[in-house]
Amino acid sequence: MTDTPQPGDAEAIVDALDNEEADVTRLEVDGKEILLIGTAHISQESVETVRRVLDAERPDTVCVELDPERFKALTQEQRWEDLDILEVIKKRQLTFLVARLGLMGFQKRMGSYTGVKPGAEMSAAVEKADELGAHVELVDRDVKATLLRAWRLTPLWRRSLVAFSLVAGIFDTGKVDEEELAELRQSHNITEILDEMGEALPSVKGVLVDERDLYMAHRIRNAPGDRIVAVVGAAHVPGLVRYLEGVDTPEAADAVTYIPPKSKITNILPWLLPLIVIGLFAWGLIRGETDAAQDAMVAWIVINGSLSGLGALSALAHPVTIVVAFLAAPITSLIPVIGAGWVAAFCQTLLAPPTVDDMERAGDDIAEWKGWWKNRLARIILVFIFCSVGSTIATFVAFRWLIPLVT
Repeated sequence: MTDTPQPGDAEAIVDALDNEEADVTRLEVDGKEILLIGTAHISQESVETVRRVLDAERPDTVCVELDPERFKALTQEQRWEDLDILEVIKKRQLTFLVARLGLMGFQKRMGSYTGVKPGAEMSAAVEKADELGAHVELVDRDVKATLLRAWRLTPLWRRSLVAFSLVAGIFDTGKVDEEELAELRQSHNITEILDEMGEALPSVKGVLVDERDLYMAHRIRNAPGDRIVAVVGAAHVPGLVRYLEGVDTPEAADAVTYIPPKSKITNILPWLLPLIVIGLFAWGLIRGETDAAQDAMVAWIVINGSLSGLGALSALAHPVTIVVAFLAAPITSLIPVIGAGWVAAFCQTLLAPPTVDDMERAGDDIAEWKGWWKNRLARIILVFIFCSVGSTIATFVAFRWLIPLVT
């Protein structure tokens, strides 16, 4: 790594830029000079590169790979005391909180390996732009639009793979260092990684990478000024170069902000299984198979209640929550609009509400898997996940006692 030159040391800055060819790409687009800085989000070297390039270039505009929500989260202290967990559960937004905390924990853990806060290079870009009097342009697509498009455009049979990959990423304990980050920023390595993602999860790669490349290229191209520096993740550089060297397509950039509605099958599927279960019970009673129907009903109650209660117990939930999870699961498994996990999480919140300190420490606590059980906010999420999974498994296990009703 080269020593960071001091601002105003023009010769040192130029020499430094000559050594940054792997991270900096210079383009001429529509009469504008555009520099793309490919970064790793937890790399101190990337932070120094950003500062060095901005000092040398003195751009009119600095574009950063952020949307307004992520920019606010990066530049303003999170006010956890404003978070109403009960309201989150009532509005059925707990899954978004799960994703948010999971990402926070993953970023905290990754940052701890290099000693660099995730997004530090974006913060450095914004700070340096303010220092230089340059305009700051937020060029990334809204994160909610990205997540919803990724989920809804992924075929149903692949969604479980997406969910599993996200959970695996949260609990992954693999470590990285600056040398590995530098290697990952190399364009040929990035291409190989993206190709592998495209083969495994084409719709996800298309939404998370390709669409954002298209959108950001349009925003960068149309940013004000003649000298523009864009600070983006290294994975986006190949796609940005391709789109910036092509023809600008505002319509296409606008199209990738559209959030598709839920598919009809997604709305119908949750009701299908309960209707089948109720239909089997009814058919058994109509045929006079009272004993078989009674056995099936007992099995349904015991298996659903036990696995859901076991999920709450595994999360070290309050004893009353465990009982509620047991009692709720046999009923909620037949009502798609509410699940055992939601009921148990609501109960756990009432009985053991998280403190402001729990909320503020959540990101640090869940960076280690043991922290999920120590933090009250994280434990509510564990109750939600474990009870939901337990009830889902139980529904399919209980089918063994339902089959005799139609044979």
